[in-house]
Amino acid sequence: MKKTLKYAFIQTIPVLFGYLFMGLAFGILFEKAGYNFIWAFFVSLTCYAGSMQFVLITLLTGGASAIHSAFMTLMINFRHMFYGLSLIERFKKTGKSKFYLIHALTDETYSLHCLVKPKEGMSDKKLMLYISVLDHIYWITGCVMGALIGQIIPFDTTGIDFAMTALFVVIFVEQWKESKQHLPAIIGGLCAIISLLVFGADNFLPPALVATVLMLLFYRANMEKQS
Repeated sequence: MKKTLKYAFIQTIPVLFGYLFMGLAFGILFEKAGYNFIWAFFVSLTCYAGSMQFVLITLLTGGASAIHSAFMTLMINFRHMFYGLSLIERFKKTGKSKFYLIHALTDETYSLHCLVKPKEGMSDKKLMLYISVLDHIYWITGCVMGALIGQIIPFDTTGIDFAMTALFVVIFVEQWKESKQHLPAIIGGLCAIISLLVFGADNFLPPALVATVLMLLFYRANMEKQS
C-alpha cells in the first residue's frame, strides 16, 4: 500500500503544482465573487470540475437559471463521456471504488490513468484510486487556500483564469513527448480548429469531439499497426 501510494504521489507531482496554482486562481476569483473558503471547499469537493468551476462563478454572479446551468455543465464537460468510454473495462474491475473514480475523472487525472501503469506487484485498482484521491486533495487545497488568501490580500484578478489554459498546454506537451504516435493529437487539433471556425468558440467542443472519435476509429487499425 505504501509503495503504491508513494508511486502515485511521484506521478502526480506535476498535477500537484498545476492544481495548487490553478486552485489558487479559482479560490481568489470565487472569493471576489462573494463566496468564502467554506463555499470553495464544498464546491471543489462536490463539483470538482476545473473549467466548469470557473464558469460557475459567472453563472452564480449572473443569476443563471438551473436549466441554463445544467446545459452549460453538459456542454463544457461533454468530453468526459469519451474519457469514460476508454476506461470502462478498467473501471469494471474496481468494485465500489468506480463511483468515486468516475466522480474524480478530470482531464489531468485521465491523462495519468492513460500514461501511468502499475509496477510489478502493484494493484491497478489501488493505483488509480490513489491518483484520483491525491489529485482531488490538491485541487481542494488550492481552492481553499486561494479563497483564504483572497480575503487577506487584495488582488488584481485580470488574466488569472489563464492558469487552466497553461496547465492544459503543459499536459499536452508532456503527452506529445511521451507518445511515439502523434496522429491522434494531430487529428484532435485539426478537428478542434475546423469546428472552432465553423461553430464558433461557444459551440465547437461537442462537434470537435465527435469528429475526432470518428476519425480515430477510422484510423485505429493503422495506428495500432504502427504502434
